[in-house]
Amino acid sequence: MVNFEIKTMTKELTFTMIKPDAVEKKLMASILSLIANNGFEIIAIKMKKLKLKEAESFYGIHKEQPFFSNLISFITRGPVVVAVLKKENAVEDFRKLIGNTNPEKAENHTIRKKFATSIGENAIHGSDSLENAKNEISFHFSEKEIF
Repeated sequence: MVNFEIKTMTKELTFTMIKPDAVEKKLMASILSLIANNGFEIIAIKMKKLKLKEAESFYGIHKEQPFFSNLISFITRGPVVVAVLKKENAVEDFRKLIGNTNPEKAENHTIRKKFATSIGENAIHGSDSLENAKNEISFHFSEKEIF
């Protein structure tokens, strides 16, 4: 487990993953630009391809769900971009920026409204709590990769 502070006096860290559908469409720069333009500092970033066991572990919370096998097939079909973001109120603000999982229900200014095509191929992941942010960051990054 990476040893780092997820929350300081004024700023929090959160995790994001630009998913294979958005990477395939070459939307990374547009998405990262939106993130930066909304006040998030990108303090770690890399592109990687999740292996089957890695994806199953990362999404283990959904193991009993009927969509689990489709989720694993989707997330392992191509590279993803993972990043650590820093900002005041990062987790909550980032959840607002990415929008509803269903792009049809997402607000107009959100990443999913702009770039997602369906609930299953929704372009981006964002941590839903400080605890999950710490776990997800630790899953993908070593301490020396976070600046």
